[in-house]
Amino acid sequence: MQKYLITSRQFYTDTPAIFRNILHEQMQKHMPDYALYRDKSNHNYAIQAAHFVEVCSQFESIKSFIHQHVDMAKELNATGVHLTSNQFDEIEHAKEIGLEIIISTHTHKEVLKAQKLGADAVTYSPIFDSPGKGKPKGVEDLKELLKKSDINIFALGGVVEDSHVQMIEDTEVYGFASIRYFY
Repeated sequence: MQKYLITSRQFYTDTPAIFRNILHEQMQKHMPDYALYRDKSNHNYAIQAAHFVEVCSQFESIKSFIHQHVDMAKELNATGVHLTSNQFDEIEHAKEIGLEIIISTHTHKEVLKAQKLGADAVTYSPIFDSPGKGKPKGVEDLKELLKKSDINIFALGGVVEDSHVQMIEDTEVYGFASIRYFY
């Protein structure tokens, strides 16, 4: 099962040197397959995103993704872009410039739309209880979704311990994504 590490200012800070050190340590510790730089409030987002891609490039097996910014992801030579659930219209452009695309989804309808538009993968959330993310969908809902879609799905939301990972893995989903599991 694929592992998708998502950064957060809360755990990684916005100070470049500290960010790089923490990120590198977490990459070594967890060896995720995918990693996302996500920080909605950093005024120096592009600078920190460059640091993120550079740290990811030190690990041959980790695919690097930039949150929301298609052209920046291309400019920084990231593997791809992680789009929000309001950016379905960006999928075509991202594909045209050769990026892998992951998009956030919260309903079965959104997952099927992402699949139809050619995204490479989706995050589907929240699976478990996660602060401020609404009612969890649960593992049974995830199993139902897997029966009707062919796109790679990362289960996201409230994945904080190994028992959560095991429940997700038992569904045979492509992978899981988390912030808190990876720190």
